[in-house]
Amino acid sequence: MKKIRAFIEAAGLPRVIIGGFLVLLFAVAPLAQISVARSVSDTLVRMAMNGVMVLALVPMVQSGCGLNFGLPLGIIAGLLGALLSIELDITGFAGLFFAMGVSLPFAAIFGYGYGLILNKVKGDEMMIATYVGFSSVSLMCIAWQLLPFTSPIMIWGYGGSGLRVTVSVSEHWLHVLSDFLSFQIGNFYFPTGMFLFLAFMCFLVWGFFRTKIGTAMTAVGSNPEFARASGIDVDKMRTISVVLSTMLGAIGIVVYQQSFGFLQLYTGPFYMAFPAVAALLLGGASVNKATLFNVIVGTFLYQGICTMTPSVINSLLQTDMSEMIRLIVSNGMIIYALTRKVQVKR
Repeated sequence: MKKIRAFIEAAGLPRVIIGGFLVLLFAVAPLAQISVARSVSDTLVRMAMNGVMVLALVPMVQSGCGLNFGLPLGIIAGLLGALLSIELDITGFAGLFFAMGVSLPFAAIFGYGYGLILNKVKGDEMMIATYVGFSSVSLMCIAWQLLPFTSPIMIWGYGGSGLRVTVSVSEHWLHVLSDFLSFQIGNFYFPTGMFLFLAFMCFLVWGFFRTKIGTAMTAVGSNPEFARASGIDVDKMRTISVVLSTMLGAIGIVVYQQSFGFLQLYTGPFYMAFPAVAALLLGGASVNKATLFNVIVGTFLYQGICTMTPSVINSLLQTDMSEMIRLIVSNGMIIYALTRKVQVKR
């Protein structure tokens, strides 16, 4: 009994409940005539699709800037890189990595300006980040109509102007990363390439936080006053973390797009930060501490819930509860983490 109680305290009651619910969904799946192998495969695919965007939240959390609700800035940078790749008609791995590479300068510029803003509003970062994220998406709704792209795949037909709401990547780099070294056994499909890339990005972040700058960044997040007294430029470290988070977000959305098959413009990026935040918190992170373990576990649990709930619940109850469950998981975990931080301060 003591071991069970210790496990619940270490893992956190919300994660135990949601993890148990996910296990229950997998157990009930055969009764609903749903393939468990296919469901596990779908969960892993969605985990790999979203993993880098969840990883993008870690630098800002570690530096004390809080949860990055301004992730749409990085997503916009990734969209710009992807559009330029399609405009120049670059296909395959070359097109995919061109999209990532071109997105990084945009992300660095956006992240630098974003970081300067957050340094002016210490203590209110998450509120301002949400505003920055939403306003940037609204601004880009105008820009997508004005940017001078000419590819017939992207612009409205019949002499129209402006970009389409969704742009297909099927003729350029659809699934090039997903299908790399992938394998399928019956109904189970494993996207080896995406997991290798996710592991590589995790390794880079892990290595970064063991450098002098990464250690200083963590020190700033743990105790900014002590870090300042030690000669660390607190604002500089915070800005670097925001730039890094934005750049990872740009790479993450390109990985997502090559698997999803479409670029989602206009209001598409509006709420993409919330699933990433919910996944990180679900993995055990807080608003001031996050690890790679939190990223992996949280992304799997969150995407597992999002994958299994519609199929199992809808099949058993003949109704659609998927959106309700998703909102409960996302908003409930965010509220839980914010409340826990207040309690620690008190």
